[in-house]
Amino acid sequence: MANEVQLSRRGVLAVGTAGAALTAVAPTAAQTPRAESAPSRMPVSIEVNGAERTLDLDTRTTLLDALREHLHLTGAKKGCDHGQCGACTVIVDGKRINSCLSLAVMHEGSKVTTIEGLGAPENLHPMQAAFIKHDGYQCGYCTPGQICSAVAVLEEIRAGAPSHVSASLTDRPEPTGEEMRERMSGNICRCGAYSNIAEAMAEVAGARA
Repeated sequence: MANEVQLSRRGVLAVGTAGAALTAVAPTAAQTPRAESAPSRMPVSIEVNGAERTLDLDTRTTLLDALREHLHLTGAKKGCDHGQCGACTVIVDGKRINSCLSLAVMHEGSKVTTIEGLGAPENLHPMQAAFIKHDGYQCGYCTPGQICSAVAVLEEIRAGAPSHVSASLTDRPEPTGEEMRERMSGNICRCGAYSNIAEAMAEVAGARA
């Protein structure tokens, strides 16, 4: 009788172990290999610095990589690649954006201006000239994004767009030092040339820093 009980117990354990093993293996065995799908691509037409450019891009390509890797416009820099430093700032349809956070395919038909399109050594944009005059850069890595952002900031103020430090949401803001510093706070300069940048912007704006 004891042997019968032991055999029954062993049988139960054996069946339970086999069932657990089958349960673990069954989903894996049921899976069928799935072919890797090719990345989706599409043509994108963007006006860059006044010239129409059409690119065949992986839909995951950022605007920054399209500019740097496909159009070889390396002025916009890849800093943090997370939208936190502002080194990749460009102007799209009159507004500044972090190009590392924006997909190129989102800008079909857009007008993009990079630092290369603002001015050239023989014909500098006033903001570029002011940055040179006031030594608004040191290592220069953040400078293209700083200048593009500074140009767009003054346009924002002229358009009457309020900021977090504007005294009124309806009155037109003035290009004060406080306004410009607040609006430029997303552009980081590891060298610490902030006061020089503010002086350059104030000169272009015709205001005191």
